[in-house]
Amino acid sequence: MIFPVIAFIALSVAQGPPPNHVGPGGGGPRSRGGPGSGDQRESPDVLSSKWWTNPMVIRRLNLTEDQQKRLDQTWQQSRLRLIDLRAALEKEEALMEPLLAQDHPPENQVLAQIDRIANARADLEKANARMLFSFRLILSPEQWRELQSRDAGPGGRR
Repeated sequence: MIFPVIAFIALSVAQGPPPNHVGPGGGGPRSRGGPGSGDQRESPDVLSSKWWTNPMVIRRLNLTEDQQKRLDQTWQQSRLRLIDLRAALEKEEALMEPLLAQDHPPENQVLAQIDRIANARADLEKANARMLFSFRLILSPEQWRELQSRDAGPGGRR
C-alpha cells in the first residue's frame, strides 16, 4: 500500500508545484504567455500577469482607467497572498523529501505530510480562484466574453 503512495508523492515532489501560480520571482498566476512573459501575441492569456496593461487588450476590451486601476489593485493585493501561499506549499513539499529519502519511510509521517501538502495546494488554488473571480467582477459581461473569446479564457487556449 505504501509504495504507490510514495511513488505518487515522489513524482509530484519531483515535478514541483503546478505552473499556474505566482512565484517569488513575481511572474503571474497561471502564466502561459502574454505580456511580461516574452510572448508578444495580441491575445494574452487572461491569467497572465498584468494583461490589462497591454495597449492592445485595453483597446480590444475598451477598459476604462478605473477598471485598469481596480484590476491592478486586486492583482497586487492578491499577488502578495499568493506568494506566501506558494512558499508555504514549497515548504511542505520540501519537508516531504527527507521522509521519502529514508530506507523505511515512516508511513504515519508520510501520510500526514501528504495531507499538509494537499491542504497547502488547496489554499493556493482557492486564493488564485478568488483573485480571478475578483477580476471577473471588475469587467462587464461583454468585456468578459471578449476576453474569453480570443485564446484568453480560463478554460484554456482555443
